[in-house]
Amino acid sequence: MQAEATEVRLLSAVTQLLNTGEPFTAISVQRIIDEAGVSRATFYAHFAGKSDILARLSAQLRESLLALARQWDPATGEDGADRFTRFFEEVIAVHRNHRNLITAIHEVAAYDPEVSNFYTADLEGFDEHVLETLLAEQDAGSTSQDVDAVAASRIIVWGGGQAIARHISVDDGNGDASFARELARIWWYGAYRRPAE
Repeated sequence: MQAEATEVRLLSAVTQLLNTGEPFTAISVQRIIDEAGVSRATFYAHFAGKSDILARLSAQLRESLLALARQWDPATGEDGADRFTRFFEEVIAVHRNHRNLITAIHEVAAYDPEVSNFYTADLEGFDEHVLETLLAEQDAGSTSQDVDAVAASRIIVWGGGQAIARHISVDDGNGDASFARELARIWWYGAYRRPAE
């Protein structure tokens, strides 16, 4: 129990330091342990290093985003584009709330394979889920058979991730609802309910 509480303190300390807007590479282990109020030995008893703590934070973020994705069912009765809009509003809100963490993950993923693997696993997990739903919709006759489900899932997930990251970097939040609506309609009518050729 105490070990878990110590890990939470260390994770919270890194989150608080990231929320100052400082780059992750500029945050030393010493500053982390000072912020958390623990010893260096305690830090290394729980984490192999800074990248390890960032990977743990990344895993928590991934689980929250995948939990959202798993809740989305294209087969329920309400208009899918509207449901997708609400889904993307939530996804954008999560990205905004964790913007500094996501920036740090991108920063470190460029040179640290451990963090890069966590980052790509986020999108790969979502990609797999979207592929499963597209195939299920094709089996049910709701999605056109001429949709290449593998290619479509890659395009909408990996492209959508880049689009959301770009949107958050250039928009103060006033355009989030419109962005979510457009992204939802592109996904829904571009793949899930694309007219057959």
